[in-house]
Amino acid sequence: MNKVLASLLLSLVIVPTGVKAQSDAPRLVVGITVDQLRSDYLNALQHLFSEKGFKLVMQEGVVCEDVLFDFPYLDRAVSTAAIHTGTIPFYNGIVAEEVFDKFTRKERSILYDDQFMGNGTTDYFSARSLLVSTLSDEIKIVGNGLGRVYSIAPDASTAIMSAGHIANSALWIDDETGRWVTTTYYTDAPAFVLHPYYKHSPSNTIATLSWSPMYASDRYTAMPYQIPPYRFTHTISPKEHNRFAIYKTTPMVNDAVTDVSIEILSSASLGKRDQLDMITIGYTLAPYNNGTVQKYGLELQDAYVRLDANLTRLFQAIDSSVGLENTVVFITSTGYFTGEGREPSFYKIQSGEFYPKRAVSLLNLYLMAIYGHGDWVTGYSHNQIYLNREFIKERNIELEEVRDKAAQFLIDMEGVQDVYTQHRILLRSTNEHTDRLRRGMSSTLSGDIFIELVPGWEIVYEDQADTRQYIRHNAVSAPFMLLAPNVPAQKIEHPIDVTSIAPTVSRVLRIRAPNGCTTRPLDIEYK
Repeated sequence: MNKVLASLLLSLVIVPTGVKAQSDAPRLVVGITVDQLRSDYLNALQHLFSEKGFKLVMQEGVVCEDVLFDFPYLDRAVSTAAIHTGTIPFYNGIVAEEVFDKFTRKERSILYDDQFMGNGTTDYFSARSLLVSTLSDEIKIVGNGLGRVYSIAPDASTAIMSAGHIANSALWIDDETGRWVTTTYYTDAPAFVLHPYYKHSPSNTIATLSWSPMYASDRYTAMPYQIPPYRFTHTISPKEHNRFAIYKTTPMVNDAVTDVSIEILSSASLGKRDQLDMITIGYTLAPYNNGTVQKYGLELQDAYVRLDANLTRLFQAIDSSVGLENTVVFITSTGYFTGEGREPSFYKIQSGEFYPKRAVSLLNLYLMAIYGHGDWVTGYSHNQIYLNREFIKERNIELEEVRDKAAQFLIDMEGVQDVYTQHRILLRSTNEHTDRLRRGMSSTLSGDIFIELVPGWEIVYEDQADTRQYIRHNAVSAPFMLLAPNVPAQKIEHPIDVTSIAPTVSRVLRIRAPNGCTTRPLDIEYK
């Protein structure tokens, strides 16, 4: 009797080495982020979808058609970080995929970290620019580090922002070599994926790429008022210097992402152990070759249909391996669309061209006229002007005074709608517009002056082969879908904030939300 009692007492004080998943708890989380996915196109093309892709989640899960990204600048890094951290750029630190480096006076990746060299790439990247935890971090923590997290995407930003700080690995396709690569920041890269002759590397498949529409062109009805139906066939020449960047705007990159995801699902035994595992997957529906929907409307619709086929294939693999009844799947969008082109001049819609390089030069001349000869302005990035703060300090001039003078000058430039100084945004935020700017900024990475341009104008980057950015305030309906074993089918009719996604998934999993979350989980029904 005493021996039995002693054994029971001993079992109570032993600390487990890992937290095992409960028998009724999900064993796998699949987080899918689709760059530029739109609810309107998704609904308009359902007649071409299978029953086991998008429709499976839309008919059996939680569906919201309107996710709000309530900050001024969106790209793959900003949106993905907000989705997975459950908080805004002001707190998670991710204000843009490319940020202005005040020392080199050039843009650099926000992922750049000279402490961690690339594995298969020359890029030095890490997740240390993320200032808060992610959903994947919390999944790692809840299992005492024993859960496995892998992230696969066409680009580094989506892969790393989804992977978080302590994932096993984040994998993406290198623009230069077309190989799957990662960073030494993560320590568990699957060697077979990184191999130069890996069968699913674009470097080994791009020469045979040929893309034509899956269906007759008159079946693509998401854009009924645009150019007449046509057929297309796209190939990419092996001699094209940016061939892999072009490849990443075709549906074939989504094929490759699915192939790698299914192989890692199997090789890492995700969802088959006693721990909660996660795989994050990035897809793209960006317009072909960075073009416009006016030019490539049929291609964009075909890309939706082909992505549906990839989701069907992915869900079938998950069901065969782990069981969808043991899996939580969520799908969401990056909340923006880059495919709107400038209207031809004969439509007489007001337009113009704004040249940032000229604006910086003129502003510097203006400040020299006031304060004397010197290098007062260091550069421009993402509608922001960066002043030479060190030089201003050396001249013993108040920074805010120079900001105000610069703003007064810039507001009179043609094409400028409004101008805001950093001080006005941070300390004197008094309306909804400045509040929104504040949510998307960083006091260390953002510029001194924010410029708002007139809709219809184009920004012309002279030092980037006259690259153009069209200004159009076009609110995009971005979906969020959640499929979970303990959640019945339901539709959320009202808009939701992107910061509610991570805490909602966390509640479904019964784990902590990421540490930057302040938004409550969505009020959804449970079985």
